[in-house]
Amino acid sequence: MIVSLRLKDAISGTWTRSKKDSAWRLTRRNITRTVVNESSALIARLKRIATTGMPTQGDGRADDAWLTQGMARAQLHEIFTAIDDSASGAGFAVASVLAARAAPVMWLRTEASERQGGRLHATGLVEMGLDVTSLVLGLVEDEADLLRAAADAARCHGLGTLVMESWGRTPGLDLTATRRLMLAAEASGVTILSLRIGAEPVPSAAASRWQVAACRSRPLEADAPGKPAFDIELLRRRGGQAGLRWRVEWDRDAYIFDNTAFDQIAFASGDSPTLPGAGVSVAADRATADDAAASVRRTG
Repeated sequence: MIVSLRLKDAISGTWTRSKKDSAWRLTRRNITRTVVNESSALIARLKRIATTGMPTQGDGRADDAWLTQGMARAQLHEIFTAIDDSASGAGFAVASVLAARAAPVMWLRTEASERQGGRLHATGLVEMGLDVTSLVLGLVEDEADLLRAAADAARCHGLGTLVMESWGRTPGLDLTATRRLMLAAEASGVTILSLRIGAEPVPSAAASRWQVAACRSRPLEADAPGKPAFDIELLRRRGGQAGLRWRVEWDRDAYIFDNTAFDQIAFASGDSPTLPGAGVSVAADRATADDAAASVRRTG
């Protein structure tokens, strides 16, 4: 069951937990900082389910290390995807969390994002291999609240990964804001994935920038649906090579991206076109929003 916190009234209330039904409810002043930093119950839960091990500072690894290890820990990474590929972007973010063993996860999105892209599909998240009990979903009213909540979450030592989802232009997510997020991530050990849907890249302090698109899945036996597949381009990497592309499948059993499925290695950007078709049937989906509702507990 996904724990979902509605942060709509962030300025005027504090979340507390009811002993009667274990629900989070809004009772009095001040919230975003309280939800993420000062709520002892939530922090304790995050710490209990947090993975062990020290985060990796920087990214001096091989170009393809992310296939088996996920993205560098304690850093800010940007994931760009087209609006039509929003599900692929979300699926890639989830798979990256799993490859890095970087749970628990807090996923922040605005109400506009939920209206535009639909709710996260809990069944799809499970199919990717995510234990949804390690996911906390935060819903905020607007971009300003998103940035405030993200700044607080990035300083929460009990958190493994923060996914910050935004659609279209997000003027507040500029060089200054991303630098602050990067510094907070390095200090706390939280990995931040900035999921940018339908947006154009702008200067930022992110350690890496990725472009994600759907890739046609290879059918399994008896023409069964194939594994989630992605066309990945590394647009920028601080201190490393950029302009590389991979076609990969997500192996939910091994928690790795498999780049041998298409019998290729990383190739220079522009050498091969994106395969048509969408092979990722997870994450946000308007058609499945009602089905997912039963698997999501909302509070407030």
